[in-house]
Amino acid sequence: MKDMTENIDGKVVVITGASSGLGEATARYLAARGARLVLGARRLDRLQALARELDIGAGAAVQTDVTDAGQVQHLVDAAVSAHGRVDVILNNAGLMPHSPLERGKIADWDRMIDVNLKGVLYGIAAALPYMKAQKSGHIINVSSVAGHKVRPGSAVYAATKAAVRMLSEGLRQEVKPYNIRTTIISPGAVESELPQSITEADVAAGIQDFYEAYAIPAESFARMVAFAISQPEEVDINEILFRPTAQEL
Repeated sequence: MKDMTENIDGKVVVITGASSGLGEATARYLAARGARLVLGARRLDRLQALARELDIGAGAAVQTDVTDAGQVQHLVDAAVSAHGRVDVILNNAGLMPHSPLERGKIADWDRMIDVNLKGVLYGIAAALPYMKAQKSGHIINVSSVAGHKVRPGSAVYAATKAAVRMLSEGLRQEVKPYNIRTTIISPGAVESELPQSITEADVAAGIQDFYEAYAIPAESFARMVAFAISQPEEVDINEILFRPTAQEL
């Protein structure tokens, strides 16, 4: 049986939201399997510390706010400048400020749309021209169980994550001529800083309790990413939906 690292070793992988949670865990997991990483996040100090720990070079940490298309372009350009190509982009940055719609948290709604949806679009826009020219590449977008199932309080978050799925499926069909693979990963409760983005105290307390009861380690997400990347080039894992075994929602 072939080792799962076979198609990871040497690949140039760009990760957004890499300073904590799912992105950080994935960076660690892929670095251990020989990927050449370029990491983006807003918290440059956290990114640089991770880059030092993984011994991937200071240039592999690029301060990136995914709500700014120019910064996302700079992140991908940095990967191509350093390594000559980009094989994978993991559009992972996200936030989850749940609240009932009646509370009118418009600023939170705008942030979710800007990060969870536009951030993914900007990642696609930055990477796709390089991948078309290479005639290869892999775009991995992070949705959520919430992109499949909406609950009270999660309407806007679920809407952004459902949009990521629709966007990714449209992309999948469009990139067939260019030998580009596309994957949607929809996690359930996985340990991350997502609950900390909730601005309503009562909602935050409920979600925190839920995560403490059910959340599984962030490496579970990293393994899903590695599974999708490691497939032979002719195999395109289009969607992975996973939850903690105990999670009913």
